[in-house]
Amino acid sequence: MALEGVSLDGHRFIADAAEKGAIAVVGMQALDKVSIPYIRVEDTRPALAFLCAAFNGNPAHKLIVIGVTGTDGKTTTSNLIYQILLAAGKHAGIISTVNAVIGNQVIDTGFHTTTPDAPDTQKYLREMVTAGLTHVVLESTSHGLSQHRVTGCEFDIGVITNITHEHLDYHKTYEEYRAAKGRLFTMLAETPEKPQGNPRLAVLNRDDSSYDYLHELTRVKQVAYSLNPGMDVWAEDVRLQSSGMSFVAVGNDFRQPITSTLVGDYNISNILAAFSAAVFGLGISPEVAAKGIAALPGVPGRMERIDLGQNFTAIVDFAHTPNALEVTLKTARQLTGGRVIAVFGSAGLRDREKRRMMAQVSIHMADATVLTAEDPRTESLDAILAEMADAAVKEGGIEGDDFFRVPDRGDAIRKGLQLARPGDLVIACGKGHEQSMCFGTIEYPWDDRVAMRAALEELLGIKGDSMPVLPTSK
Repeated sequence: MALEGVSLDGHRFIADAAEKGAIAVVGMQALDKVSIPYIRVEDTRPALAFLCAAFNGNPAHKLIVIGVTGTDGKTTTSNLIYQILLAAGKHAGIISTVNAVIGNQVIDTGFHTTTPDAPDTQKYLREMVTAGLTHVVLESTSHGLSQHRVTGCEFDIGVITNITHEHLDYHKTYEEYRAAKGRLFTMLAETPEKPQGNPRLAVLNRDDSSYDYLHELTRVKQVAYSLNPGMDVWAEDVRLQSSGMSFVAVGNDFRQPITSTLVGDYNISNILAAFSAAVFGLGISPEVAAKGIAALPGVPGRMERIDLGQNFTAIVDFAHTPNALEVTLKTARQLTGGRVIAVFGSAGLRDREKRRMMAQVSIHMADATVLTAEDPRTESLDAILAEMADAAVKEGGIEGDDFFRVPDRGDAIRKGLQLARPGDLVIACGKGHEQSMCFGTIEYPWDDRVAMRAALEELLGIKGDSMPVLPTSK
């Protein structure tokens, strides 16, 4: 398969592939001199996806496939649905940003992987069918949708969390980004009838700006969830605590109490999305759905507490977009009566506008901000931090007083902890569950949770973890 990538063109390597034993090739360019059979298609990426599906026996046709997309909350919502399916006695799997779960097998999906490429996705689906699974939750990113990594997955249910500012380095405009997300919902109408049936349901967020667009775009049955009354399901009697939350999920013919260890009012929306997919899409009772929701202990790297007995709260979270940082810092404020200290950066070779926006958010919502490295890749880390610092100053921040630049992420976490007083909350955002950080073109082992524990142990005088080493480390 000759794919055109960002920096390389697979058509240039057809001759090499033929010499190494390839017996045919599929491409999209007009080529005259090819030594093996050459099939020209309009776009090789969907062709690759359908070929991979066929090669693996079209596994999605034998599964109920629930797709979850959105800017923030995809992984949490996917895991909530997965837990509901298990509570309902379904043989279910999940492919998410964190991992792929196939029965008792847990597969790491990679350092920075979001939606796996089509060959891996279809292989995982085939393995699920072989293992006797009947349902799968597939987290679907905008890249995964626009690059046809999930084409051929025959979605039965599509769920949206929200669509906010993200990935404009790739999609160029918000409208193109939104259209990529919308592809999940147009694909619902393309899903063929399956032997086990398929609900073809779109689960939409009435509180999000994407609602009107997706409502008009979608040609299958829809349900809408909201924090406010009047939709298919909404939340009443909300009680938020540092240890979790409770509320009542209300519909036309049910009032179901919900409890969860998740924190933050944004997770009410994630829970309602998962609840709607299960109850309206799969016919699972509200009571069983509530049982599954309560069973989720948390999601790795999402508001994950690191507690070594210190007299303040330390948390690691994946928030890496302006919206996610805003709602995360709002939640952090609800979890402490003390100050909120935020440690984060902004990735290189990605949406540059985020740098300004995230710095502005933190200056307004945190008491202290530590700007640091987050996958600078081939960009200058100093230049990235300068952009963020400039935005912080323009927003009224004072460097050395309420915000700091600390290039090394380990030192930045140390700085955040050193600033903490009893009762404060320190939160490191942007990396969450991820296991590496990219400098140049090299992925260096890195885990914010290990780094937070190491920094806490240093602060408390406890022997334990060593701080991971980065190129910026002294």
